[in-house]
Amino acid sequence: MSAIGSLSLAMVLAPATAIVLILVIGRSRPAEMINLIASAISLASIMAILLISPVRTTAFWNGYVVIDGLGVWTILCAAIVYFLASIYAVGYMRLLGGSERLHRFYAMFAGFALSTLIGPMMNNAGLYWIAVEVTTLISTFLVAYEHEATSIEAAWKYIIIVSAGISLALLGTILFYWSGTFVLGPTYDMTWDALRLIAPRLNPALASLSFLLVLIGFGTKAGLAPMHTWLPDAHSEGPAPVSALLSGALLNTAMVGIVRYLAVADAAGTSTLSRGALVALGAFSLFVAALFIVRQSGLKRLMAYSSVEHMGVIALGFGFGGSLGVAGALYHMVNHSLNKSAMFFGAGSIMRAYGTKRIPSIHLVGQNYPVLGGLWLAGAVAITGAPPFALFLSELAMIRAGLAVSHWLLVALIAILLVVIFVGFLNHFGSISVK
Repeated sequence: MSAIGSLSLAMVLAPATAIVLILVIGRSRPAEMINLIASAISLASIMAILLISPVRTTAFWNGYVVIDGLGVWTILCAAIVYFLASIYAVGYMRLLGGSERLHRFYAMFAGFALSTLIGPMMNNAGLYWIAVEVTTLISTFLVAYEHEATSIEAAWKYIIIVSAGISLALLGTILFYWSGTFVLGPTYDMTWDALRLIAPRLNPALASLSFLLVLIGFGTKAGLAPMHTWLPDAHSEGPAPVSALLSGALLNTAMVGIVRYLAVADAAGTSTLSRGALVALGAFSLFVAALFIVRQSGLKRLMAYSSVEHMGVIALGFGFGGSLGVAGALYHMVNHSLNKSAMFFGAGSIMRAYGTKRIPSIHLVGQNYPVLGGLWLAGAVAITGAPPFALFLSELAMIRAGLAVSHWLLVALIAILLVVIFVGFLNHFGSISVK
């Protein structure tokens, strides 16, 4: 086995082994450390892969697994968030009580992280769909972990809406496979390369319909509006480490499927429709986020709508395309994962300190908690895409990509929405920090 194959195996075996050990030992304190060690191994493994093969695409294990630029980048985001959330969870989860079932939380947490690591590696469209569905099944129990009426309701809403979307993605996947049978025969390996190679020979109408179905399906999981309605509830009701993993890892994993199918649609000659649909969903996500951020009263729901905004920005970058659009989207992925995780960690700490999720009930954070308040306020400025923070650069790249393809009016609308989000988000944090 090659070095990349060995590192990939170590990356997924670490959390898989952690699940078994945690369930066998059945105690919370060892579970914390086992999960933390597994997250460190996964992060070290993907960083080593990035250093060894930053560009080259490698398929192994009979072609079912692929390591390529998009997959490695997405896995890196997931692994970083998994590691940081595992550190934060050690102190945070002890405050929630229920120590007798805490080891089960860490087993599910490691399983959830494992599914987000495996998804981008799947070289078969069907297996990728299964990996995304597994993320839904595991994370549902994590959203409902606190066993409160609101968290259970959020979990039900999450699984119903996302499962409906994933069903559409499955239908789109089946239609893509069926359209390929007219070219390759009744059976073939539905790898991403195989789909791209036969794409010019696919029926354009069938290819367009298939892409729209997978866009809506995986777009639901990625939190794109108007399919985003599960996201504010799930993010706000789950424990803070789970919210970080949902926002910083899961959403990117779902976006991978859209991007891979977008390449197939481009090869099929249907890029006008496919990219136009992706750009439309991205722009509408910013519009919805702006409306709800301005009038939001729930702290973690505010973060959740920020995730809707940023997934919209990523969708716009990939939709506009070109080197600027793709580079901006990828850069936005990693910076959003890091920044949003920090925001959820801060939100979890503030909610525990003040005993509430309501923004109007939180005051003088900067005075009462100067270090935490200062860092959290800096994170709030960064998450809005303000200069000189990294998200400003990725949003600027996305705007330039839009201008490069002559979407002048759309870019102007996007810029206005980003300003509205900036003002609305920081208005909330001004009241939290100094009033």
